[in-house]
Amino acid sequence: MQINGLIAKIHAHLNSGVAQYQLPMGDKLLTMNDLVGEQISLEFNGEIVCSNCKKRTNKSYSQGFCYPCCQRLARCDLCIMRPETCHHHLGTCREPQWGLDNCFNPHVVYLANSSGVKVGITRKSNIPSRWIDQGAIAALPILEVSNRLKSGQIEIALKDYVNDKTNWRKMLKNEVEYIDLSTTRDALLKKISHLIDALGAIVLDNEVLEINYPVVEYPSKINSLNFDKTPKIEGVLQGIKGQYLLLDTGVLNIRKFSSYHITLAY
Repeated sequence: MQINGLIAKIHAHLNSGVAQYQLPMGDKLLTMNDLVGEQISLEFNGEIVCSNCKKRTNKSYSQGFCYPCCQRLARCDLCIMRPETCHHHLGTCREPQWGLDNCFNPHVVYLANSSGVKVGITRKSNIPSRWIDQGAIAALPILEVSNRLKSGQIEIALKDYVNDKTNWRKMLKNEVEYIDLSTTRDALLKKISHLIDALGAIVLDNEVLEINYPVVEYPSKINSLNFDKTPKIEGVLQGIKGQYLLLDTGVLNIRKFSSYHITLAY
């Protein structure tokens, strides 16, 4: 069977503690969990279409945009990666209304274990999909604030004590040790108590959420697959973790190739 269309970031949600994945292909959503253990092929036909203006582009920027849109859209600005640099209050946001809709709503500061403990932030509405996207085996929201800027300021403070990056190779190999996130949270909150008060953050008392992934075999070595170098990628789908398809021939980061036109056969 074949299905084709422009792909985008895999949709993810939890069902009974297991990550469930759907791959957008044009106007369809393909349930990927059903394909684990099956032989599949994905072929790039050479067409990339900007997810915003819908024009063809020779290269995808910021995960799915053409260069002009990447330079114009607030969602592609540096402050998305570094929220502590938010400049909406200065009147210089590329899209002021988009900023109000997306950055001035409840955000959560969390701890996750994807390749070791890390701190991160997300809109409250993105829980738990944000943690699944990162391949976390466990996550714990620790603070809630009123906007993205404040969450970024807290994240910067916590980076003095804990990492904010995932070692994606260890994550994909499932080389992840158990970490007591609740104990880690208690220790970290004591270190930034002054900032919590200053920013009016709400301390959350949640239980750790554990996440399992549809994987039958994790890779022992990481071989990254790339449509720009190999237009047709084939193999047995051994699992899905984060935004990666784990094939017996290598790993494919679907999010990296947002807006590529792909034919998937299975």
